[in-house]
Amino acid sequence: MDSHLLPFIIFLIAVTFTPLLSSAAPATPCQSNCGSLQIKYPFGTSYGCGSPRFEPYIACKSNQLLLTTHTGSYLITAISYKDSTLTITPSAMSTCNSMQQSPNLGLDWASPFQLGPSIFLLLSCTPPTSSLTIKGSPVCDPSSTHLCATIYTCPAVVNLGLPLFPPTNTCCVYSPANFNSKGELDLREMKCKGYASIASFQDSPTDPSKWMYGVTLKYTNGGFDDYYMNNKCNTCEDSGGICGYSPPTNSFLCICNSGFNATTDCYNNYNPVQDYEDLIGTSTSLSTQKIMLGLWVGLVFYIAA
Repeated sequence: MDSHLLPFIIFLIAVTFTPLLSSAAPATPCQSNCGSLQIKYPFGTSYGCGSPRFEPYIACKSNQLLLTTHTGSYLITAISYKDSTLTITPSAMSTCNSMQQSPNLGLDWASPFQLGPSIFLLLSCTPPTSSLTIKGSPVCDPSSTHLCATIYTCPAVVNLGLPLFPPTNTCCVYSPANFNSKGELDLREMKCKGYASIASFQDSPTDPSKWMYGVTLKYTNGGFDDYYMNNKCNTCEDSGGICGYSPPTNSFLCICNSGFNATTDCYNNYNPVQDYEDLIGTSTSLSTQKIMLGLWVGLVFYIAA
């Protein structure tokens, strides 16, 4: 065999089979859902997805969307893209069914999150809570002490070292709540053992077993958030893409289902792998492709010999 034909045959094999092997590559890590939650900009499921400003704090792990701060990781149970809010349910937060001592809850000052309209109930505090102050200002809302009486009907109060139906002067309705200079709800400083946070009364203001417990956070939009980039992201999502970014410049990317990225949208996104699959038929299995590749290689060595 003419040795000048060998490079041409090797090139032919590479051109023929590279798309086949590429089609077996894993899909993009950016997903439009995490568990039951729909994921849209500015949130993302992993590095390179959503807004780069949110990436250090939000990630999808084991189908659970988590917010991570300097005080821990918290499960996100709800997102309102209309209101720019999300709800977290810290595992150490008390509810009517389960009360426990809680560590500090905190947010990073550099993060795009801040406390929303949740109502915090500080539990099992050193009495009387009417004297509880921060920087000389009273903390507790005296007009809402009925909430303390209501949650103190829950039998789980005994887990906080309280008797059944404890006195309400060991409870504090901290609303509107605020974090200290470290960005934390410092329970030890306020001499309280635990807290509950009410996201909604669920039309049952006198039945704490039906309240929706969680900490509502507001968020400000990410690094692309001028009018032009917001419209660009809307166009990307409308075309079936997921908004992301390209490190290290963090330039905008529209991540398409085809596995290829675009700078605008996925309407005209070209996928050479899909074109090749359409040509040979999507039913071609990877094992068949390997057999074909082996036959090609064997043929080359046979001819070369």
